[in-house]
Amino acid sequence: MKVPLKNAKELEAMRVSCRLAAEVLAEVAAAVKPGVTTGELDALGQKLIGARGAKASFLGYRQYPAAMCISVNEEVIHGIPGRRVVLPGDVVSLDVGVLKNGFHGDCATTVMVSVTDPDKIRLVEATKRALAAAVAAVRPGGRLGDVSYAVQSIAEASGCAVVREFVGHGVGRHLHEDPQIPNYGKPGSGIVLKPGMTLAIEPMVNLGTKDVYVLDDKWTVVTRDGKTSAHFEHTVAVLEDGSEILTLA
Repeated sequence: MKVPLKNAKELEAMRVSCRLAAEVLAEVAAAVKPGVTTGELDALGQKLIGARGAKASFLGYRQYPAAMCISVNEEVIHGIPGRRVVLPGDVVSLDVGVLKNGFHGDCATTVMVSVTDPDKIRLVEATKRALAAAVAAVRPGGRLGDVSYAVQSIAEASGCAVVREFVGHGVGRHLHEDPQIPNYGKPGSGIVLKPGMTLAIEPMVNLGTKDVYVLDDKWTVVTRDGKTSAHFEHTVAVLEDGSEILTLA
C-alpha cells in the first residue's frame, strides 16, 4: 500500500511537479496539428521539461525510449513517438510525467485533430466526462471502487468500453505506486481513501471492444478491433476536507 504524504511540505512538492507536468502537457497539446510528427511532439515535451529544471519521468523508465507517450487513433497508451505524421481526423493521446525535487507529476489528454466523425467525438467527450466524474468521487473516507465505478458508468452509458488490463495508480516519490486504480468496479468497494494519498486517475476508453494487445515493441497498447481509443489523466490529492486536482496548468 502507498504510504500517504506525511506533511504539507511534501504535498507542496507534489503540487510543483504536477503543475509543471500540466504546463508541459498544455504546450505540447497546442502543438498537435496536421503534418507534425509524434517524434517532434516528444522533442518539444522533453525541451519544455528540461527548461523547467525537471526530468522526464518516462525516459528510461523500464527502458522506455522517449520523454512522452504519444498514442494515435487505435493506440491506447504507451505509444512510442517517432516518424508517424499526425493527419486530419486523428485522435492523439498525450501522456507526460515530470520528476521535480523527488516527486512525480503525471497527466494526460486527448486532442482531436480536425475530427468530424461523431463517434470519435462521442468517445473523447465521454472519456473526458469519465475523468471528471472519477475525480469528483475522490474524498476522504470514500472508497476506491467509487472512483472506478464513476469511470465505468460514464463510459458504458456513452456506448464505449473501458480497458481492463491497464489501470491508474498511486504516484509520488515513485512514478507507479499502490493502489492500482481500475477503470471499472463496484461502488462502496475497495480501500478507504485517506488524506495524503495522491492518485493518478486515468480513464482509457475504447470506441469498440474493450480488448487490447501489446505490439512487438513491447510498449504500444492497441485496440483489438482497430477502433479509436482515448485517454485522459489527472493526479489528485486526497485532503482532510476533500480533494485537489494537482495537474492543473
